[in-house]
Amino acid sequence: MKDTISFYYNIEIDSLEEKDGKYHFKYQNRDFFFVFFNRNLDELEDLLACVSDMQKKGIDVHGILINKDNSILTKINEYNYILMSVSNYSETYDIFDIIDMNNKLTLNNYNSKLYRNNWDNLWMQKVDYFEYQIRELGLDKEVIKSSFSYYIGLAENAISCVHNIKLKYVQQGTITLSHRRIFYPNYKLNYLNPLSFIFDLEIRDVAEYLKAMFFSNDENSYESLEELKSFLKIKKLTIYEYNMLLARLLYPSYYFDIYEEVMNKERNEEDLVNIISKNKSFEEFLKKAYLEITKYAKLEKIDWLIN
Repeated sequence: MKDTISFYYNIEIDSLEEKDGKYHFKYQNRDFFFVFFNRNLDELEDLLACVSDMQKKGIDVHGILINKDNSILTKINEYNYILMSVSNYSETYDIFDIIDMNNKLTLNNYNSKLYRNNWDNLWMQKVDYFEYQIRELGLDKEVIKSSFSYYIGLAENAISCVHNIKLKYVQQGTITLSHRRIFYPNYKLNYLNPLSFIFDLEIRDVAEYLKAMFFSNDENSYESLEELKSFLKIKKLTIYEYNMLLARLLYPSYYFDIYEEVMNKERNEEDLVNIISKNKSFEEFLKKAYLEITKYAKLEKIDWLIN
């Protein structure tokens, strides 16, 4: 890979480190990552436009380099890669940084191919596929088999919630720069990576950050609720957004993300044990989150959260 990068970018590399499919090297005191382009090709133009807009506004973002063929994409063994320049990638962004980013980058043109906001249909498709997958391929997955129906139930609860919210309320909410995945700790390496960028309701990243924080370690279960309280105090939302925040917290993305990696043979299913062991404590978090959000807006009635 060193020779490939040298050939396409005219960069001589002393050492190259590979981790999780990312190739990292230093050049002229800067960090670079050579990574697989894991997006649809028709999204590339809008991703580049988003990066350009952020750079013009002085907002921190990973830069994307052009190769010797004057192309963003470098094809290796039929797969496309991009080279990104990264600064301070080990720094982290907290929930206040997320809010600050949301305030700077709102979407005005909803024709962008990065626009998302059809959660219920996407979740239904995922659930249908997961259920098929378990029937056909999951016979030897004991941890998944013993837990799967619980998380499918949570997902269906979230889907029903979104359906009802859309019927009851005007879909009025701020669409901001968001991410396909949010991790905790929320390192700049992931958060400022254009390959993760989408545009969605601003509460998407907040909900995903809170869930990631909750499951990161035992101490953070309390912190997640405190972070939610802080967010609600400083950010005024529409009634539609308050309800969608609850729906997003309900949806068990934290389980399904690992589930997909297990089924793709990228992780061991034992990695789900920590998630599963916290299902009762997360139910308590959801109940407390429900009560907190109801201080600001009337929420969709969910019996098991109220009782």
